[in-house]
Amino acid sequence: MKTKTSKGKRSKVQVFSADQNQCIWMKAGVVNFKLCDNAYDCLSCPFDKAMSRNLAYKPEQIISWRQAMKEKSYNQKECRHMLTGRVQYRLCANSYRCHVCEFDQALDESDLKAAPGAVYSRKVAGFDVAENYYYHRGHSWARIEHGGLIRIGMDDFAMKLLGTPSEINLPKLGTQLEQTEVGWSITRDTNQARLLAPVDGVVVATNHKAMGHPDVAKERPYGEGWLMVVEPRNLKANLKNLLFEEEAKAWVNAEFNKLEAMVADTYGMSMAATGGEVVDDIYGNLPNIKWDRLVHEFLLT
Repeated sequence: MKTKTSKGKRSKVQVFSADQNQCIWMKAGVVNFKLCDNAYDCLSCPFDKAMSRNLAYKPEQIISWRQAMKEKSYNQKECRHMLTGRVQYRLCANSYRCHVCEFDQALDESDLKAAPGAVYSRKVAGFDVAENYYYHRGHSWARIEHGGLIRIGMDDFAMKLLGTPSEINLPKLGTQLEQTEVGWSITRDTNQARLLAPVDGVVVATNHKAMGHPDVAKERPYGEGWLMVVEPRNLKANLKNLLFEEEAKAWVNAEFNKLEAMVADTYGMSMAATGGEVVDDIYGNLPNIKWDRLVHEFLLT
């Protein structure tokens, strides 16, 4: 950290090489090293709050990242969103009071209904697993957005398991979601499946395109087929209960093996023997494996 000497001057601090995930306290040169783990939502960041408390107790030793940025000349006062790479160029004219900044609020509002950017995924046992997404064992996913909001949807395994829904029923704005409690439902003909929420939070946006055209959720579950955006509670605790990267891929592979065993038990043959296209609509192609059984075994875990 930067410290103030008896003469009121701050000592120099070593700053590590540029990293896209550097915390703003590091980007401002106040701390030596800290990576952001809160999607650059400084207003809800536990580290930012802890540093602010330390600032109140030890003002002679610590300065805030906002104060460090204020002391720079105007053409060096980069907006918080420029520091994080969210916008290409913008200088702050609001003394880093992000909580009352109209530009900050406008960015958050535009992000609510925008589809995720480029989605990179890998095939695991015939199913797409998106990178940098968190997965609930009930086959819902959570993606951390700029501003600390969480985008939620159903994964490719669930959509291929049940096929294209005829209806998607999403909660109303303001609804409180609880991790591993029912958050929404989908319907296919007369069959309904209830899905479990991956995180705690308040619903702040829903995807009307997916509700009006459920095939979008089936064909592009990680992109345009997202379902809702929530303002999270207990995010760090929630993430500990979700699967990420290699762990998620191993889990999807295990889910496929469980599905293969169900197919063999019901049809007396492996799923591969029924043809490659079946993976795109498991229930539609293998109706002897009942809807309720698929939902119970894979979605309500």
